[in-house]
Amino acid sequence: MSKFRIVNLNVWFGGVHSLREVNLEVQANEILSVIGPSNSGKTTFIRMLNRLNELQLNFRMAGDLNLDSVSINKIDVEELRRRVGMVFALPLPLPLSIFDNVAYGPRMQGVINKNKLKEIVESCLKQAYLWDEVKDRLDISAFKLSGGQQQRLCIARTLAVEPEVILFDEPCSGLDPISTAKVEEAMLKLKQRYTIVLVTNNVKQAARVGDRTAFFLNGELIEVDQTDKIFTAPGDQRTDDYISGKFG
Repeated sequence: MSKFRIVNLNVWFGGVHSLREVNLEVQANEILSVIGPSNSGKTTFIRMLNRLNELQLNFRMAGDLNLDSVSINKIDVEELRRRVGMVFALPLPLPLSIFDNVAYGPRMQGVINKNKLKEIVESCLKQAYLWDEVKDRLDISAFKLSGGQQQRLCIARTLAVEPEVILFDEPCSGLDPISTAKVEEAMLKLKQRYTIVLVTNNVKQAARVGDRTAFFLNGELIEVDQTDKIFTAPGDQRTDDYISGKFG
């Protein structure tokens, strides 16, 4: 079942044509890896899924982008960004305690019962594979955590508002291999309940976690297919050249 359906999507920033005629469906409960060199359009693409590009000057789009068969332009933007959460390349914890970082969203939604908040915080930290590391120090500042722990805290904070989709924009770009492995482990578990779109510059990461992989180049979607096929028998020579390191 399609979660997102993108038809003839074009995006411009002023005179720059950033995405060209993109046609793609994102399936429910899959991890879609999005790969491509710098300036290929992959970050522009993922930011389209919760309308973050609208914050940029001279943004313009054409085409259709539907979430559960409804145009995202017809969904209230705050509601859309609750349903479609995003984890960025650099972890951005709030200047609060670990507990209050995760509880922030539910509190904004009107949850005030302390026991309910405790349940939400524990559940989300467990899903983000962070609970065992922080359960005895939930009242300390989030800034005292390591970079990898901060990124998993940001995942927990995203989960706390009960999204349907989680967008990851190069979430492991600044992390060491051990922290990266923990984030990937969390993603693989989370796809049971959420749809995940992962933009990554690490083709090995795309191969490890993606159910399907989409390759972007110069603003065009070159191909999308099952990850094992993309990495063993891609349909386009440019995909093979990128994966094999001939450019990028």
